[in-house]
Amino acid sequence: MKTTRTLAAAVVAATAILSGCASNTPSYSNNGYNSGYNNTASMGYGTIESIQVTQAENRTSGAGAVVGGLVGALAGNQVGSGSGRTAATVAGAVGGAMVGRNIERNARGKQRYEVVVRYSGNGSTQTLQYENDPGFKVGDAVRVNDGVLSRDQ
Repeated sequence: MKTTRTLAAAVVAATAILSGCASNTPSYSNNGYNSGYNNTASMGYGTIESIQVTQAENRTSGAGAVVGGLVGALAGNQVGSGSGRTAATVAGAVGGAMVGRNIERNARGKQRYEVVVRYSGNGSTQTLQYENDPGFKVGDAVRVNDGVLSRDQ
């Protein structure tokens, strides 16, 4: 009975600690178009200077850490006896929670496309962000109108 209480307390403590690592930072977007760093014009003509594919921020709900912690604690509880079993249970819970959090983070990962436009008039640049491939390539002539990118005809 004492081992069960110790196991339960260890799992709850590890889960509470590692769930605090989960990020719930708000994400701000404008339908996939985020105005860039040097947003000096609402409309302009230019060329695509670069396109970078980046990994968007991976936020986790904490469910991966909880499930991983429980599985790790159950696996650790099968090892040893007495205080060695308790230590293995705690180590399994902590290790499992860390692995579970990383698995969830990797599963939720998204790519983001950052398109840098150099304006022909003043040479300034603007970075536009897309959640999907925008379909442009470096050197394309484009028009930017209120943060929306289109081909210059």
